[in-house]
Amino acid sequence: MEILSAATMLFLIMDPLGNLPIYMSVLKTIDPKRRRIVIIRELIFALIILMVFLHSGQALLDFLKIEQETVSIAGGIILFIIAIKMIFPKPGGIMGMPAGEEPFIVPLAIPMIAGPSTMAALILLANQEPNKMTEWSIALFAAWLISAIILSMSSTFHRLLGEKGLNAVERLMGMILVMIAIQMLLNGIGVYFQSQLSAAI
Repeated sequence: MEILSAATMLFLIMDPLGNLPIYMSVLKTIDPKRRRIVIIRELIFALIILMVFLHSGQALLDFLKIEQETVSIAGGIILFIIAIKMIFPKPGGIMGMPAGEEPFIVPLAIPMIAGPSTMAALILLANQEPNKMTEWSIALFAAWLISAIILSMSSTFHRLLGEKGLNAVERLMGMILVMIAIQMLLNGIGVYFQSQLSAAI
């Protein structure tokens, strides 16, 4: 797989357009002047985490004796909780933080950008062709950079949509996120039971 196709795959898995409403929802109580700094900080955290996972993710999972399906199930649970809070919002937004308090790593870096699907894709790339780690690193950076540009425009979308529009999009994306979270859970559970069945046979 070439750099361009790998970068395209990673970009689609990161899904920055789908994550825009979540970013806007989490950051809507943050001062607009501070919002871009928070976004850049969280995106840098996500890039560092993904780079570490690309180069040592499988070794870390092996050391901790954690299967890839466990990562998928855990990510699905986190996304499900976030989705429910988006559909039924409370004061403080989906993270339940006081107005103006900044999110830190969760959920903007993990699992929105550095999510279980992206981590699993990186492990797959690293395992298939371990001699192309430089190419995979470039592909990851390219996908991250395009995602960062899109997500850094969340303030612009916030101004265009307004408060009511943002609330409507937030609830709609919450419903979609519920389905994505359940699918991640089912995928992880399905792979787990399949592996257990194969082991039993």
